[in-house]
Amino acid sequence: MPALRARYAQERDRRIRPDGLRQYRRTRGSFGYWETDPYTPLKERTVEHGAVQVLVVGGGFGGLLTASKLRQAGFTSVRMSEEGGDFGGTWYWNRYPGVHCDIESSIYMPLLEDVGTIPSRRYAPGEEIRKHAMAIARKFDLYDDVLFHTRVTELRWHEDDAEWQVATDRGDSFRARYVVVSSGTLSQPKLPAIPGIETFRGHTFHTSRWDYGYTGGTQDGDLGGLRDKRVAVVGTGATGIQVIPQVARSAEHLFVFQRTPSSVDVRDNRDLPPGWTQSLPPGWQEERMENFLAVVSGEETDVDLVQDGWTSTAALQRTMLTGQSDERVDAPDRGLVIEVADAQKMDRIRARVDAIVDDAGTAAKLKPWYRYMCKRPTFSDTYLQTFNRQNVTLIDTADSGGITAMTEHTVVVGDNEYEVDCVIFATGFETGVSGVVSGTLPVLGRGGDQLLQAWAEGPKTLHGFMSHRFPNLFHLGSLQNANSVNFVHVLQEQATHIAAILGRARSEGARFVEPTQEAQDAWAETISAVETNNAAFLAECTPGYYNGEGTRRRGGGSYSPGPVRFHSLLRRWRETEMRTVLHPALVGSTSS
Repeated sequence: MPALRARYAQERDRRIRPDGLRQYRRTRGSFGYWETDPYTPLKERTVEHGAVQVLVVGGGFGGLLTASKLRQAGFTSVRMSEEGGDFGGTWYWNRYPGVHCDIESSIYMPLLEDVGTIPSRRYAPGEEIRKHAMAIARKFDLYDDVLFHTRVTELRWHEDDAEWQVATDRGDSFRARYVVVSSGTLSQPKLPAIPGIETFRGHTFHTSRWDYGYTGGTQDGDLGGLRDKRVAVVGTGATGIQVIPQVARSAEHLFVFQRTPSSVDVRDNRDLPPGWTQSLPPGWQEERMENFLAVVSGEETDVDLVQDGWTSTAALQRTMLTGQSDERVDAPDRGLVIEVADAQKMDRIRARVDAIVDDAGTAAKLKPWYRYMCKRPTFSDTYLQTFNRQNVTLIDTADSGGITAMTEHTVVVGDNEYEVDCVIFATGFETGVSGVVSGTLPVLGRGGDQLLQAWAEGPKTLHGFMSHRFPNLFHLGSLQNANSVNFVHVLQEQATHIAAILGRARSEGARFVEPTQEAQDAWAETISAVETNNAAFLAECTPGYYNGEGTRRRGGGSYSPGPVRFHSLLRRWRETEMRTVLHPALVGSTSS
């Protein structure tokens, strides 16, 4: 193990940059054109005023699940806002060739039984997922009141009316009794701050804003517009793994610019029989989702219904994701046991590179030298094979601190220049950053208190959903709760929780919903007591978004016992303590 640890450290140090997160720039201001919607034209509409019961910010699966649960709870006045031109969130934006989910369709695509969608493949293509999101919206009449191409720019609490005043970038000004924020998990494109990027005179775009007008083709490939083009793809993470094989099949020549290779395991995607869900009993999806969640969270189960690359590596996921550890191993020895298993897994992944890639030098560059969960694991049966093509060149940028510069016609790495016609940035999204956290959505609560200032030393919530002095405001996401690789399941549980609270508030005539300072402090103490400190693991990892490009030394405050136990905790709380956050009208006008 000492030799392997030393190799991991050496490879990490090759990639650490002193500018950390500053090596990326936001797609705003002079770079705002990078986030322009290429799929749906902006439509003029009337400015909205008046009031609604609930505003749900975000039209991805989190927002859709919340709104659908509210509809099922009897809420009729539900408005949604979405920065894109339709529903889908990540799947609205990610339409690049080859895009698929990396979690099995049967457990990733929510509400299959409610909507009647039947996934066609074990890991569904992106367009199928996007259309399913739209089907959810139609099923629950969410198109009736939705503001597309709209960014909420301010939330301001009005004490006298116990409502939020909402402002948007389209000039809307209306009130909402409740606001649920479900935006930012994977929606804001991330762009590398490469010197000279603005001087490049060829064509450029981000994978989340794919330009089919330039490339031709569809999500299935056949990108005829690239047949006479020298193309650069920047990035080899989860997006690059999927898009690079498609571009390689069509481009005259493809240059792949890689800082850190991904771990690439077997995908084993396949078609599913037509109507395969028809013979399954009602409730089959919930059973399958719960089983997968239990397996990857380290809970004891009698059977693994999914049996894929995620369930087979459940123990390795504890280094980054919440869940149970193997109590059969003494605590002092547990870390070493996991590290050995991790090394064995990564040895197999590196051996797979040697078995597939013909050129030994290229294979060496494609081998990941880090622990399994330092980067999100990827799966593909076509990516590594792509580097056996004569029209594909892998450019490793680790020793140059990434791409050095861009000129009018070239991408520069160290002393080498590569002339290209087009640069495609597969550099991902700002992960887990909502407008509330980034400051682009100012929230002013009681007495004008600013949420971002109140959270200056970290989020302060009850269960990750609501905060003292910011009544009737709810957050979906990964703050102060439990996470998992199938985050859609986590969002579904969060949506169920919020809908239950609002339903109870309505039935009891509560004026507002707000945790006490004591409850909020108690939850912070609980998180502090149970959170696993993964600082050492993050420090040893190669730089990436998990560890803030090498700058983050600790996780964000999670309920480490895991999502199964967290969801059970929420159910118990709803049964026994929910009334503690409900405040009647007479209290609402005076409470602080």
